[in-house]
Amino acid sequence: MSSPETPVDPAGATGSGDLADLEERLLLERPALTQAEVAEQAGLPLEVAQKIRRLLGFAQADPDERAFTTGDVRAYGMTRDLIDLGVLSEERQEALIRTWGRSFARLAEWQVGLLADIATEAGITEPDDLLDLADQVIPKVEALQSFVWRRHLVNASARLLADVGAEAGGSELAVCFVDIVGYTSRSRTLSDRELVAWLEAFETASLDIVVEHNGRIIKNIGDELLIVADSAADAAAIAVELTRRGADPDDPFPDVRAGVAHGEVVTRLGDVFGPVVNIAARLTSIARPGTVLVDQGMYAALTGLSGDDEDSSPRSDDSPYRFRRLRRVSVKGYSRLKAWALSPA
Repeated sequence: MSSPETPVDPAGATGSGDLADLEERLLLERPALTQAEVAEQAGLPLEVAQKIRRLLGFAQADPDERAFTTGDVRAYGMTRDLIDLGVLSEERQEALIRTWGRSFARLAEWQVGLLADIATEAGITEPDDLLDLADQVIPKVEALQSFVWRRHLVNASARLLADVGAEAGGSELAVCFVDIVGYTSRSRTLSDRELVAWLEAFETASLDIVVEHNGRIIKNIGDELLIVADSAADAAAIAVELTRRGADPDDPFPDVRAGVAHGEVVTRLGDVFGPVVNIAARLTSIARPGTVLVDQGMYAALTGLSGDDEDSSPRSDDSPYRFRRLRRVSVKGYSRLKAWALSPA
């Protein structure tokens, strides 16, 4: 029996019997099939089934290992149906399946770690008690994940319908990178737990601001956030508010800097690509702490001006922002980039 102070490992460090019980609870039955039997019953060639498993991030099972269930048969059968429907076409198959595997692997790691923390805090040390906790938690988490996914499908579908008629392959978006200033030095002064709590607080506060202004966080990359918004005005509001929070000495929100670019962006598997994304990242890298830099596309979208030398300053006094034209900057891949520092009027 583990002591209450010893973290419980939900993966079953207590023995193979406990691990088998946990496996049966999670998979809803004892594994009894080989991969060849699964592929045959699902109507898929064995090499295709092995490729799918590899793309999902799972190690290949030995040919005689009975590590699979009828749930695997159903999953591979649905995969075959998606291939037949053209959803998992040859050119989309690898990227989509790899993205599924990577995303759910990260989510599962986080959830198992959370479950272990809860078990430790509750003093749960017996495997049976841990299995009972999993039985209570997992169905609710699974149902909630499905609901959240469907809600995001609604939002993504609405954006797609709004883009009907736009040029195929890309859409006009504002892309914003936000970077924590002094992250490396600050992280050295914190324990692992303190660092995680600090980053989670930053991400939570940032998400509130982004959602309030109709933006979307595409991903976080360590100390950096990648954000998109359908309108330049929303992206500007997000960047300005994030930097304002960071500049407030009474606010625990960290000091940040931001770069925002606007133009045609290619979206793929929930990520964004293209020169606009690259320019936003480059602007962030040269921005001073607490400042927002915007590119020519963003400037034009906010002011209605082209940003050429003869009309580089907005003529309207009712603009919510001030623009300070920078000397042309040189960054990796862009030798003479037009940029402006953006601030509230």
